[in-house]
Amino acid sequence: MRTWTLAALAMLGAAPSSANDTTAALKTGGLQFMKSWDISMEEEKLFISPTEIRVDYIYRNTGQKPVTSYVAFPMPEIGGSPYDISAGGDPAKDNFLDFSVTQDGAALKPELQQRAYSGAIDMTDVIVSAGIPLNPRNDHVQTLLKALPAATLDDWTARGLIQREEFDSGSGPEIGYEALWTLKSVYYWQTTFPVGKDIHVAHRYIPSVGGTVAVTYLEDGEPSGATYDDYRKRYCLDDAFVRTTQKLLKQATESRYYYENWISYILTTGNNWAGPIKSFTLTVDKGDPANYVSFCGTNVRKTGPTTFEMKATDFSPERDLDILLLKPNTGP
Repeated sequence: MRTWTLAALAMLGAAPSSANDTTAALKTGGLQFMKSWDISMEEEKLFISPTEIRVDYIYRNTGQKPVTSYVAFPMPEIGGSPYDISAGGDPAKDNFLDFSVTQDGAALKPELQQRAYSGAIDMTDVIVSAGIPLNPRNDHVQTLLKALPAATLDDWTARGLIQREEFDSGSGPEIGYEALWTLKSVYYWQTTFPVGKDIHVAHRYIPSVGGTVAVTYLEDGEPSGATYDDYRKRYCLDDAFVRTTQKLLKQATESRYYYENWISYILTTGNNWAGPIKSFTLTVDKGDPANYVSFCGTNVRKTGPTTFEMKATDFSPERDLDILLLKPNTGP
């Protein structure tokens, strides 16, 4: 059985995670997103799969004089919660998702701003001064955390930066620390938009794919509880998708079961340009015919064994895009 849900939830009308381009200015405290009154987004073609995100834009200066501005591209937030699985890219690198950008076919070298947060509080300087990598998924973070002074560990625990845990890896009880902060990364570069000329910008990068080791949105096999309510709104789960999930859970064995993956993309920054996105095309590729996918969209059609397409004109995204993948494990 191959099912998918395309429950309609109004994405069209007026104005996660990776993001649409937006204009930006460098101010005290870091990058600030701005509204562009003269630069329109004539076209956006967005392709999202578990292994690649591609975005192709066409911009046009509709004003009376050239405009020089910063363009910013927020990347997916990377969380350090030990209860979530995040895959994709190399967390040891600053450019952990292999982000690349071209303008009119020429490669650009964007700047990178990275900030780490515990809740709404910026903890970047605290983490950097201790010699800890900002990416909480970096393989060296746990080892480096254990080497911090006891007073620092107590302080970071109180700040919500880390969580103490006890475990036994086979050689007796041990104490470790999990990073809980969230890394927010933004690429930005300066460009000039001549009057009346189309500017082509293209991005490529590896998505950050979150997930769990099981299905979490059903309680005892039934669609109820706070997690289901959140998923129903976030991913537009419909009755058909729920019935399919229930059937898969009943058929599950220790060696054959399904688990969740999540991909988010920030669409609402597309509202920072002049007017709506004139022509918008979204292609979602679930990656494998055995996978199931659910996301919110309008007038979405299946275009291949794994692909689904949504087209819109004068598109002003009201919400960001969240994609739920239900995938079988790869065991025997």
